[in-house]
Amino acid sequence: MSDAVRSIRELLRDKAVFGWTMYDWANSAFATTIMAAVLPVYYHKVAASTLSEADAVAYWAYTAGIALIIVALLSPIMGAIADLRPRKKKFLTFFALLGIAGTALLYFVSTGDWLKASLFYIIGNVGFAMANVFYDALLPHISRNPGEMDMISSLGYAMGYLGGGLLLAVNLAMIMMAPEGQTGLMTRLAFLSVALWWLVFTIPLWKWVPEPQTGVKTYTGNPVVQGFKQLWETFTHLRQFREALKFLLAFWLYTDGIGTIIKMATIYGSSIGIGETHLIGTLLMVQFVGIPFSVLFGRLANRIGVKRGIYLALIGYLFISLLGYYMSKPWHFWALGFAVAIVQGGSQALSRSLFGRLIPKSLTAEFFGFFSVSAKFAGIAGPFLFGYATQVFQNSRMGILAVIFFFVGGILLLIPVNVDKGMAAAQEYDAYLREHRTSAA
Repeated sequence: MSDAVRSIRELLRDKAVFGWTMYDWANSAFATTIMAAVLPVYYHKVAASTLSEADAVAYWAYTAGIALIIVALLSPIMGAIADLRPRKKKFLTFFALLGIAGTALLYFVSTGDWLKASLFYIIGNVGFAMANVFYDALLPHISRNPGEMDMISSLGYAMGYLGGGLLLAVNLAMIMMAPEGQTGLMTRLAFLSVALWWLVFTIPLWKWVPEPQTGVKTYTGNPVVQGFKQLWETFTHLRQFREALKFLLAFWLYTDGIGTIIKMATIYGSSIGIGETHLIGTLLMVQFVGIPFSVLFGRLANRIGVKRGIYLALIGYLFISLLGYYMSKPWHFWALGFAVAIVQGGSQALSRSLFGRLIPKSLTAEFFGFFSVSAKFAGIAGPFLFGYATQVFQNSRMGILAVIFFFVGGILLLIPVNVDKGMAAAQEYDAYLREHRTSAA
């Protein structure tokens, strides 16, 4: 297999790669309109309008945390089951449709329906996050080599920024130009548009991305029982791939900070008096500014190394968190949003591709299940801490200070990860499996 990295044009002409990146285009509408921009403001001002200011912010934080707990419990089991036989696309489809349904149900949320909004968001978020476990697990199978994996992963995030940003722009226009008294209706129609967008643009993945074969595993018996058995095997396997395990610990920590900023930024801004137009407008700007920087980080990783690329992104987040505490004016939110756009896509794309380098191709769904668990369990602490601090001090600014710890700790834990050693261990394991299959035949 050649180590050459195809150009962006060549990669996008590959139907499997294009279909894979289009799913980022499809589901990023949920990440932008539902998770980050429109729903948090609607939750704060409409669904939770019967609650106190602090409780509205805290309940949104707890909602995000509960969704992450469910995903964290499901991810390793479902990932292990998917490695038993070729079912990655089928599981992706099931959870994508679940997320689409939960998103569509948000249309029925109105004044005071904070509990209903929380429930439907949890359903949508579980579907969104669980589908991403199997989406991520497809990445090593459509990449020719590790260097190409960095670029494809970055292209996926760039497509996500573009797709999510375009629909967010449409939704923002719908809300801003709504006739008097119809803003709530337009917002709820925006939720429906996300569900439709997600559904339609998943079609290229269904059509063009092939279902990868499993390793040497065979499927026998009850899949849930087999999944639990495989989960136990994964713990054993992690002892063989120590660099992957060390990376997961660092990722566990710094992704909590990233996730907290993504989920809480808009409702935090709303709680300190920044207007809805500025909040959603900034998130829209982030989508489009983030496109070139996502690709830039992919290219940067090929020049300076993937670890150094992640370091740069995390240092950027560290300063964003510190300055966020002092934010008070709309232009502050715009400036910090621009800074997030620079580092967000790169940090996530390079983290995904670095983990893909450190694990065997024969165990991608199983190990990406653990990757997802790291992200989701890690993401629980930040929102809950943010919500708790807000309720205790009756001031949402206190929650932002805790986020700094996650980035400092993540950088310190990332330092001892030896990428070359980890890649060698993963390749050695795959070579052993190939020899085993040949001998068995």
